[in-house]
Amino acid sequence: MGSNSMQIGKAALWMTGAIASFSSMAIAGRELSVTHDTFEIMFYRSLVGICIVAFFLTVSRKWHQVTTKRLDLHGVRNVLHFTGQNLWFYAVTVIPLAQVFALEFTQPIWVILLSPLLLNERLTALRLNSALIGFVGILIVARPGEATLSPGVIAAALSAILFALTTITTKSLTRIVSIGCIMFWLTLMQAALGLVASAIDGQVTLPNADTVPFLLLVGVAGLFAHYCITNALAIAPATIVVPFDFARLPTIAILGMILYHEPLDQWTLLGAAVIFAGIFLNVWSENRSKSATPAQRAHTK
Repeated sequence: MGSNSMQIGKAALWMTGAIASFSSMAIAGRELSVTHDTFEIMFYRSLVGICIVAFFLTVSRKWHQVTTKRLDLHGVRNVLHFTGQNLWFYAVTVIPLAQVFALEFTQPIWVILLSPLLLNERLTALRLNSALIGFVGILIVARPGEATLSPGVIAAALSAILFALTTITTKSLTRIVSIGCIMFWLTLMQAALGLVASAIDGQVTLPNADTVPFLLLVGVAGLFAHYCITNALAIAPATIVVPFDFARLPTIAILGMILYHEPLDQWTLLGAAVIFAGIFLNVWSENRSKSATPAQRAHTK
């Protein structure tokens, strides 16, 4: 019992780091939007990421893991992620932060629906029900019947779909190459994409004394958030980690209220809770299935 409590405590610490990182990245993105467009933010963020990834590959002596194997799949993954991240950065500048995070939580729902098509995974009745519950939550958050959907809401929703496709392609890549290799091509390719996209209008705004701290924060926070979640999942079941991750929503809602005077929208919170219920149902069932004995699994088929 003591060991289990210790695991939960460690997972909570890692998830606190993830929540702080995601929240700080959203706030930094909004502050940077005054000076830099989303493409420039992605370019400078990726430059910071290259330095961090290169440092850890050097310290751990794992440069040999960086290969050109399946460079085409790396390219697809990074175009998807680059597009999704740009939409996300745009969304945080034009709609309440809580609404962005609520719609971002639909990513696992899209993974459930797209995995059977792209990874040949089975779509069970329970997974389908989880997705349907999640879509009810989306409708509550977006409330399409009340008014014309804003570009920010559409951008946040599309970013979740693209993040789901990124997750699926990442899963395919992890079967072939190392995490270090994936992270190296992630930062390098997205820096190139960011530079090209930034230069299309013929003007690239250079960082200044006001934006450098926020650009560094975006670069470090983006990598650290995923590192924290990975560590949390390594030491505790997803049924414990997912509720902690959901704490991002009230955290960013409160920060949005304090920093930007955004109202606490009860419909956004309610919709996010419904989305969470759908995701948690799926995660709980998957964990129960994995912990069941062969005889129990045979009985449930």
